[in-house]
Amino acid sequence: MANIKGAQMKILIPVDGSGSANRAVDQVIATASLLKEAPQILLLNVQWNIASGNVKLFINRKTIDDYYRDEGLAALKVAREKLDAAGLPYIYHISIGTPAEAIVQYAQEQQVDQIAMGAQGQNVLSALLLGSVVNKVLHLATVPVLLVK
Repeated sequence: MANIKGAQMKILIPVDGSGSANRAVDQVIATASLLKEAPQILLLNVQWNIASGNVKLFINRKTIDDYYRDEGLAALKVAREKLDAAGLPYIYHISIGTPAEAIVQYAQEQQVDQIAMGAQGQNVLSALLLGSVVNKVLHLATVPVLLVK
């Protein structure tokens, strides 16, 4: 994580609330002191889009938006606490969509220098899903991706 440009490094950490994602936060915190200037940290949580088809007929938009916000904030809670405790400033964002595509799109929009993410999920199913997300991010990303075990 060398700060080659001399400018503040911008690091995106996708967070799903898993231990693996939180270890990526720990890694960024541990290496932040190696940079000349503290990095700009962006936390991103991506909520799967559940409001499609007939769901919209039965649940109003505000209820759906509240659900996304509440779930996103819950997933970001530990990561935010870790960064607060380390005294590192950050911004967070909650996106709705397909995780890998949303991560790469946000990374491009924010012009990040690196994506730091957990390499595995908490259980077999999330490991399969997260593995798929990780592989897709590795394939689509145009910036370096740091995978943390």
